[in-house]
Amino acid sequence: MIRILVVEDDADLNELQCRFLNDSGYAAFGVRSAGEALDALYSKTYDLIISDIMMPGMDGFQLAKLIRAENKEIPILFLTARDDFMSKEKGYDLGIDDYMVKPVNLNELLLHIKALLRRAKIAQVRRITIGNTVVDEEQTAVTVNGEAVSLTLREFQILYKLLSYPSRTFTRSQLMDDYSGAEKESGLRTVDVHITNLRQKLADSDGFEIVTVRGLGYKARLKTAK
Repeated sequence: MIRILVVEDDADLNELQCRFLNDSGYAAFGVRSAGEALDALYSKTYDLIISDIMMPGMDGFQLAKLIRAENKEIPILFLTARDDFMSKEKGYDLGIDDYMVKPVNLNELLLHIKALLRRAKIAQVRRITIGNTVVDEEQTAVTVNGEAVSLTLREFQILYKLLSYPSRTFTRSQLMDDYSGAEKESGLRTVDVHITNLRQKLADSDGFEIVTVRGLGYKARLKTAK
């Protein structure tokens, strides 16, 4: 399912947008600040971001700049009350993909979302291809050179998170953010084992490697094509 991150500090508007998007067949998650948005992006993978500009603390411009430094592809739509040309120009210069001025018709917003996803070639099936390795989230499957690689669910989820943000260092806790309580604590104690297993099972992958960042955690490093 397509995941959309809604960054809007107005609680009522945030809830309205998320409810409408969820009813329209998407999986929308709302946050109320740029800082919360960055935490969400490092915890899960999203297909599109809808962001306000005027927010307490870090504004939408700063958020877009940080996102673009990490991810050049994810569509970003500004949904804001600012209707001046300079704001639009600054947003597009920072790399956003679309700009809508409040108040908006939610059905029109849906048309913009569909167009952005279409241009980004994002489909319901989420698949990452790096070198000879294909990681398919919908099927929870990994292949190397067309041959299936058997991973546990935990191993798959850690791999998918690492490859979704190559070069981003994740702590052990961040790699297990989808879990809570005893399950998460157990995961923290065994995450090194999962990483060791992934390295062994994906030894023939030619597009990336999982490296240890001493004192911090792990990251996926893309290999330079020869």
